[in-house]
Amino acid sequence: MTKRELVFAIPGDLTTPAGGYAYDRRVIAELTSRGWSVTHLALGDSFPTPIPKDATHAIRVLQDISPDTPVLIDGLAFGALESAAVAQISSPLVALVHHPLAYEGTHDETTRDHLLRTERDNLAHADGVIVTSPQTAALLREEYGVPADQLFIAEPGTDQQSSPPTPQTPPLILAVGSLIPRKGHDVLLRALSALTDLSWQAVIVGSAGDSEYSASLEALRDELSLGDRVAFRGAVDSNELSRLYAEASIFALATRYEGYGMVFAEAMAHGLPIVSCHTGAVPDTVAQGAGRLVPVDSVNEFAGAVRQVLSDPGLADSLAAASATAGAKLPGWDHTADIVEKALERVRRDENEATS
Repeated sequence: MTKRELVFAIPGDLTTPAGGYAYDRRVIAELTSRGWSVTHLALGDSFPTPIPKDATHAIRVLQDISPDTPVLIDGLAFGALESAAVAQISSPLVALVHHPLAYEGTHDETTRDHLLRTERDNLAHADGVIVTSPQTAALLREEYGVPADQLFIAEPGTDQQSSPPTPQTPPLILAVGSLIPRKGHDVLLRALSALTDLSWQAVIVGSAGDSEYSASLEALRDELSLGDRVAFRGAVDSNELSRLYAEASIFALATRYEGYGMVFAEAMAHGLPIVSCHTGAVPDTVAQGAGRLVPVDSVNEFAGAVRQVLSDPGLADSLAAASATAGAKLPGWDHTADIVEKALERVRRDENEATS
């Protein structure tokens, strides 16, 4: 195995404007720029609970890949494949785990137990495992039995911002995250409804990953009489998102779990005070002094934290300064690619040694 070739298997639409897909796109671009020949293998969009057609197709195409070519499989699919079939894939396998599937937080108990079991079993067949945060690495060691020497922590890179902030009046509260229950936009709306005595406007950016939940959010906004203050922008391009970050005064996301949370790094790159929840990798991602973190699903505490930032200019300035300082130190995507490349080179070397 001398050529630097890679198959990157990703379920769904690679152009989807969500953090995990953005990560995958940047990794492909970085590796390609370094001379890797990266083949994007598109899998069905029903993962992580695949319909039979998508599951059968995924296993067939993965088993057909040359045993000399490493395969990087996005965790949205890797953890949901049938374990016995994964064991029959002859290529060197690297799993990319943004966060364990069982921690999505919206599955029923039966589905959660199934995903926990299959992902644990499948990770045992991986030659290497790339994760996006130290918190996820610790979780995979402790609960999934992944050996420490097989784990590679490749945190998402951050693009530094050159455009100056253009804060709006009234202050703009910005939330960025797919419209799925895990992102907690329902909590954000209920919290904002307790702040109508203050002057603010809010924008929620994110694709409708769950159409039923998305519709319920719009109904909740109207029920709470927030229609004239809260706008759902859907998915936006990178230029529009940068403009919104520049216009915002607060970044607020009531997430229920994050394996990393690229949007927090983006918020810090823009020097924004952050209000979020103490869950998953959020405490490690949001720099100390850059925000206020409250318990998950605590509407009152979330509202109180946003109120503090809106009402206390000194606090807001202090949080913004800490956020900007931390954001300026965040590594770029070249650093992410360094770690991913290290994982791929490891499995290539191990495969060469095994066949020599």
